[in-house]
Amino acid sequence: MDKKSGESTRQLKVAKEIQKDMAEIIRSKGMAAFGGALVSVSGVKISPDLSVAKIYVSIFPSDKAQGVMQQLQDEVRQYRGELGARIGKQVRIVPEIDFFLDSSLDYVEHIEELLKK
Repeated sequence: MDKKSGESTRQLKVAKEIQKDMAEIIRSKGMAAFGGALVSVSGVKISPDLSVAKIYVSIFPSDKAQGVMQQLQDEVRQYRGELGARIGKQVRIVPEIDFFLDSSLDYVEHIEELLKK
């Protein structure tokens, strides 16, 4: 168990693999698929039983975030299928996927704006 997060080594390994694979899956679709937005996978948290993966994505520019998040939710079954094709041999079940917006880029942008004043 990781003392800070309470996650097991297995959880951390699976989360890291899912992050790498989802980043490749999303990158392979290209920016045009997301209306010119840059979408990156910034983190993954996985439940202790490895059945649910919370995938955090950063979207730039942030004004396209709502549309991209809706698109990701609408296509979640396809993403899970592609993920299953990549990690299916390593896990007993392919986890359910939930996408969450990582707004840390917005936070950094906000701080930079404040510092410019």
